Amino acid sequence: MDQILLILFIIFCLSIPNFYAQQNYSGNSVTNCDNNDETGPSPAFLYTCNGRKQSCQAFLIFKSQPPYDTVTSISNLTSSDPSEVAHINNITNSAEVLPPDKEVIVPVICSCSGQYYQANTSFTIPTNDDTYFTIAQNTYQGLTSCDILLRENNYSATSLNPGLILQIPLRCACPTSNQAVNGTKFLLTYSVGSVDNVYDICERFNVSIRSVVHANGFTENVLDGPVLFPFTTILIPLSTEPLSSQTTIHYPPPPYSSPLIPLSRYNIRSSNRLYVWTGIGISLLVIFFVLSIVLLHYKKKRNEAAQKIRKGKGKEDLPEEFLLRIANIDQGLKFYKYEEINAATENFSTKNMIGSSVYCGILNGETVAIKKMIKNVCKEVNLLKKINHFNIISLYGACEHHEVFYLVYEFMENGSLKDLLHKKSAPEVESWNCRIQIAVDVAHGLLYLHNFTDTGYVHKDISSSNVLLDKHLRAKIANFSLARSAVRGESGNVSTKTALGTKGYMAPEYIEYGLVTPEMDTYSFGVVLIELVTGKEAVYKQDGEEVLLAEAVFSAMEGGNVEAKLGCLIDPNLQAKNKMEFALRIIKLSLACLSQEPESRPSMAEVVSSLLKIQLDVQRTEPFFWNGFV
Repeated sequence: MDQILLILFIIFCLSIPNFYAQQNYSGNSVTNCDNNDETGPSPAFLYTCNGRKQSCQAFLIFKSQPPYDTVTSISNLTSSDPSEVAHINNITNSAEVLPPDKEVIVPVICSCSGQYYQANTSFTIPTNDDTYFTIAQNTYQGLTSCDILLRENNYSATSLNPGLILQIPLRCACPTSNQAVNGTKFLLTYSVGSVDNVYDICERFNVSIRSVVHANGFTENVLDGPVLFPFTTILIPLSTEPLSSQTTIHYPPPPYSSPLIPLSRYNIRSSNRLYVWTGIGISLLVIFFVLSIVLLHYKKKRNEAAQKIRKGKGKEDLPEEFLLRIANIDQGLKFYKYEEINAATENFSTKNMIGSSVYCGILNGETVAIKKMIKNVCKEVNLLKKINHFNIISLYGACEHHEVFYLVYEFMENGSLKDLLHKKSAPEVESWNCRIQIAVDVAHGLLYLHNFTDTGYVHKDISSSNVLLDKHLRAKIANFSLARSAVRGESGNVSTKTALGTKGYMAPEYIEYGLVTPEMDTYSFGVVLIELVTGKEAVYKQDGEEVLLAEAVFSAMEGGNVEAKLGCLIDPNLQAKNKMEFALRIIKLSLACLSQEPESRPSMAEVVSSLLKIQLDVQRTEPFFWNGFV
């Protein structure tokens, strides 16, 4: 009994720091760009990757300021989904100019990268006056820090020039196990203003002061009120998604307010303090006692399950080798029984088939896509659980039955880009706005894949068949069966094997030498861009012979009368307004992506920047539709 009590006491003592300091508040350290994290993660950089999940849905609060005062501009600044931003903020017009300092909720995917959580975006420097400090504090309102910007970008603090593209990791975090036990499902990163205080913020978001104090590791007496500084962030633990009704418009502070003076405090009579802290102490003891019992029970059950597998029981659905090879996968991945998969697809009925070896099914009331594969899928599963991004297909779960593997993905209502482009009648993709948005989505997905995963990955098979479209015609990259690390020396850069990929999309250096680099994805993306403009397949028939689309466009751009030649190639279904202007701009970008020499191709960051400029011009000439709103 004494040993049990000792163990519980040790667990209690070890757990107290985590309970009180889920994350640590940065304070005014963010005003210094010379912080270091050599001895451990520092809140002056980002939030520590200490949650129970490597990736999760998170939210940011951004205050509208010109030129970032519309859904479109804020979404572009944060690389978030404009339809999601509009929906959660109850805004029906993406071009509507919001009042200054209006709080906007921004949904993001938050993922671990090394020792920190981050949501990734990019930013093109507009003026000579911009510095890492002003970008972090003014443009992004403290949602990033100059320390992390210095680390993530190859430019020195004195060499920032207009036109340079910076990688911007935004502050976010996933709930810890302790927070999850207490009902926290989401963390909202709140950008602190000059008149904010914890009491008012908690009241607006309907959360307890104690949960916010614990979430941010405040060391001051909660009854006196934590000290907050402008251009910093705090985390708000939420049990449900934030509501637009919880946001507000901030008005300028009184003239005597100072940005570096601690903000207002709230007061509670000191005579109540002893009772409050006594209650907290007792609650903590009870919580940790219960958690200890649950932990012991969980370990017992896990050991029993492991013994069951070793004895050969249950192998039909979850073989030991399969479990071991994906042991490091995010615990959110669900392992389905074969009976569930079979029932969902109605015994793999042909009426449920939506592609080669892909079936539509209903699991737990949700429509999903189920992919049947004979080869081992452990590599693909591990990869997909590392690269969570809006523009990359989401993997929900997996199953194995008699050496056949089944992967359960989110369902994409509009199928592949290839199928939609070549439908006899597809009015939903006849606008430039729609096609440019698809191009931007794919480019964002590749930018994330190449630069913001742990090691960087190359997809190796980008094609219109592997670009899927959801019900809002937003694009997501799929089919990662050929993907591999982009790091030199890891699995090698050169393959002597026969090139694997889709004809018409493979880069010349890959076909000839088996060279695998991110630039081969850029080449394939260039072909997809041409498909979006022409509506033709990457390899099509003309006069009974096969023609490579890329070569046809190169030929059309050579010599004179370019517009007449391109006029024969441009998709006649596209709207006529400014058709040639936009077509030429996109084709020029695509031809840069199709350069024979890999080093001559633009980076995906440069591609995204170019496409966003084209998109803004397109939106000036066409109404922008999403979710049924203009």
